[in-house]
Amino acid sequence: MRLIVFLLFIISISCTPKVNEIAKTYEVISNENYQLFKPTSKTSKLLFLFPGFPEEADDIKREFKILDKTLQKNIAVVMMNYNQKLWLEQKDKKILTAMMLSVLEDNNLNEKEIYLGGYSSGGNVSLLIGNHLVSKEILGLKPKGIFIIDSPLDMHALYKASEKNIARNFSDVSVNESTYIINMLEKTLGNPDVSFSSYEQNSVFTSFTENFSNVENLKNVKLRFYSEPDFDWWKENRMADPDQLNAIYIEKLSQVLNENEFREVEYISTKNRGFRANGERHPHSWSIVEIDGLLEWIEK
Repeated sequence: MRLIVFLLFIISISCTPKVNEIAKTYEVISNENYQLFKPTSKTSKLLFLFPGFPEEADDIKREFKILDKTLQKNIAVVMMNYNQKLWLEQKDKKILTAMMLSVLEDNNLNEKEIYLGGYSSGGNVSLLIGNHLVSKEILGLKPKGIFIIDSPLDMHALYKASEKNIARNFSDVSVNESTYIINMLEKTLGNPDVSFSSYEQNSVFTSFTENFSNVENLKNVKLRFYSEPDFDWWKENRMADPDQLNAIYIEKLSQVLNENEFREVEYISTKNRGFRANGERHPHSWSIVEIDGLLEWIEK
């Protein structure tokens, strides 16, 4: 096993579970399902992070520079490899619940305050599994708070946005992504003009009908929604219309939940924060989150 020393951190990743100390303050436990960063001093909070559609734990670590600050606050962090899910079927919820429980049981992390968060499709996963955990009263896994980062909550809106992109044929990236999305949605949920109910049943939120039944159990969980609605960037780079942005549906969901007496829902619209780790400007990025503010929200 090769150790790489960088500043105060010693990070070791292996295909089988192993434990290493980071500057004598973190233990790192890595396996095929997750990477756990566990403070060696006592911690009362555990944060699960879910990646975007093609990402894994290493991508979260590269794009979301949160570990040094969670270390300072003795917050344990789990970066999941669970990805490629825009919605969760019942079997997915059972598998993911078992996976999360194993994090607690295998690493002596029971009786912690649980927080969930995710970027893009990982935000969908965070909300849907959070709703499931609350409804089933899963011992030790009831979330105190959930945050999402520019997530495509509405499958019906996503299908329609993808149709526009293909018809417009402006950007190869956009057309290829949209073609993949439509093929996936039609294969599993059908065409929404024919099978609209399938889209409602599986989406976090359906704006057209204001349906939020898949998060209705989160009424007493604090929720924080991030997006960066840079209309100019999307117009220039994708020729996208405002109704094709995730931000529109995220903001709409926050309004609907507040109107339905959810305990604590925040919508945070950012500006000029979206950059990838390689320096590329992109409003659909982990970096739109102001980490100090997020950790204050977790600790509040």
